[in-house]
Amino acid sequence: MIAQSRPFGQRYAFVVVGVIFLCLLIAAGLRSAPSVMMLPLENSFGWRRDVISLAAGVGILLYGLTGPFAAALMERIGLRRTLLASLVVMSGSTTLSLLMTKPWHLFITWGVFSGIGSGAVASVLGATIVNRWFKTNRGLVMGLMSASSATGMLVFLPLIASLAQAGGWQPVVIAVAIATAALIPLVWLLVPERPASIGMVRYGAEADDVPPTSPAAQGNFLAHTLNTLRRAAGTRVFWYLFATFFVCGFTTNGLVGTHLIAFCGDMGIGEVQAAGLLSMMGIFDLIGTTLSGWLTDRFDPRKLLGVYYAIRGLSLIYLPYSGFSATSLIIFAVLYGLDWIATVPPTLRLANEAFGDRSGPIVFGWIVAGHQVGAATAAAFGGTMRELQGNYELAFLIAGMTAIAAACISLLINTSRPAFDPEPQAA
Repeated sequence: MIAQSRPFGQRYAFVVVGVIFLCLLIAAGLRSAPSVMMLPLENSFGWRRDVISLAAGVGILLYGLTGPFAAALMERIGLRRTLLASLVVMSGSTTLSLLMTKPWHLFITWGVFSGIGSGAVASVLGATIVNRWFKTNRGLVMGLMSASSATGMLVFLPLIASLAQAGGWQPVVIAVAIATAALIPLVWLLVPERPASIGMVRYGAEADDVPPTSPAAQGNFLAHTLNTLRRAAGTRVFWYLFATFFVCGFTTNGLVGTHLIAFCGDMGIGEVQAAGLLSMMGIFDLIGTTLSGWLTDRFDPRKLLGVYYAIRGLSLIYLPYSGFSATSLIIFAVLYGLDWIATVPPTLRLANEAFGDRSGPIVFGWIVAGHQVGAATAAAFGGTMRELQGNYELAFLIAGMTAIAAACISLLINTSRPAFDPEPQAA
């Protein structure tokens, strides 16, 4: 634990947010790399696209399933230790993939290990930081950190697409490994365990503020994580949030994040140009998600989710019939980009309202797991549909319809009463 004092007073919380933003950004770049590597791997090894998609899906699935356990582990052994270990695993597994020659090597490195490692550097990390370091402005800060995934696309995809086009998949691997390793000293030097570690209180809190302590801080963190799931699964609000976030993952990371570049390739659009389209979406998502955080602090999050999912669904249904002209793709990038990750701040607020600050981050971790199950499903589903039909049209239409359904489900969520009784505060 860091004991030294830090500059800026309570505003040091924003230094922590800046470092975590970078961690989430690089993790987003790592998770988006398989979409750029798909065609180079296919050309280098002759591996089928559905095989590569399945490996990417495994990584996305484990990325999500690791989240709730990582949230509890952060309370049990410390956020810094958990985050540093995850960065080491991410960098190491990415580097090892340079030696791969068979599909199972891809599954182990970019599927299993990178999925587990990046699972702790995800939305649950942002939720834990928000709850530990902020008493006020939570929606805005969560919006900023959620937008890091969009910024990850903005920064990484054109670069790694250029690397892939010029030198194949190996330069992409090297770039991601170096970027991930560079985060380790930043976290070690600049991220205290919690405000009390440097003699401060949460941003916006009074001097006598005592932040809630998670029951996961003591005892068996695995048992506590599973017990929290059991208790949350007995509530209707959990399943509504889980279902909508399943659709969120299905329609973002899983389908568009994994297959849009390949879809554009099928339509005669080059990898760098397609990556530029994703980057444009990243710009608009950076705007949309930050604005979503601001709106979440002020308006009904259920209605916000309804609007976000409806816009997303209509944009996905529009894409296959857009003609893939420059104008039509810009229209899609704007409409889709504005709410790529805009759903995160209102979903976190609803989870905290329903389950409380102490259990909320772990429950949110399980909700994020639903997001990644949806993403993994879509990654494999998109590749399978492409092999069976020779195109992605029906896959995108189905995804659009699921987003419309999620918009309707969002309006049914009710957090007016606590979802379950709080566990006793640890002595």
